[in-house]
Amino acid sequence: MTLQNTIKKSALVSLASLFFVSTTFAADIHVITSGAFAEALKTLVPEYEKQSPNKVIISYGSSMGAAPDAIPARLGRGEKFDVLILAGPALDDFIKSGAVQPGTRVDLVASVMGAVVKAGAPKPDISTMEKLKQALINAKSVAHSASASGVYLSTELFPKMGIAEHMNKTANKIHSERVASVVARGDAELGFQQVSELLPIPGVEFIGELPPEAQKTVLFSAGITTNVSNLNASRDLIAFLASPKAAPTIQKAGLKPVLPSLPW
Repeated sequence: MTLQNTIKKSALVSLASLFFVSTTFAADIHVITSGAFAEALKTLVPEYEKQSPNKVIISYGSSMGAAPDAIPARLGRGEKFDVLILAGPALDDFIKSGAVQPGTRVDLVASVMGAVVKAGAPKPDISTMEKLKQALINAKSVAHSASASGVYLSTELFPKMGIAEHMNKTANKIHSERVASVVARGDAELGFQQVSELLPIPGVEFIGELPPEAQKTVLFSAGITTNVSNLNASRDLIAFLASPKAAPTIQKAGLKPVLPSLPW
């Protein structure tokens, strides 16, 4: 082999290597998130993509429930995702079932619950347990999600307040839609959900968070699936979402950043 041919061959090998490296580090990351983190994620993904060659494809579904677009239902149908972002307890269930890799859970945010009424409607006071109870009893119709926050209300808070039987007549679980949207069009007088899911919806007025005695803070966490396409890219995205750089956007969305230590 002549020196010229050797140089040509080396150049081709170098170009092939460069192409391999570039395609290795550029990945599509398929993420599915529940509603509480949805607005924050929509804003954060363009920021992430500015600093990374990776592209993030977002899907949406509730943390739990039987709706066709709920995350458990979609995984049950064999839909493939790299990263799940949902209520921590629901993510733990996926870890136990083998759908999410152990040791990949990263708590991203703490989320609290609040309430809305239709824009222009009277705003009941929900600042104490007694006032919240009265507001619930007085409301002709109440909407809450069929996911984590709604399950807490119907199975824990309403019984604790002694109004479970009454709420069975006036409260409705909302599937595959934001609770605030139901309130905005007048189909419910009061709506309860994670604050970050209520704030982005037009046509409603936020009346406040639940009082401390009624509040349940839920951690929303990210985890990497067992059939992930690109492990390093998925870790990179989660690291960005858990970083101080993402914190201001998360706070604007009505959530509280956790800023955890990463498990890898």
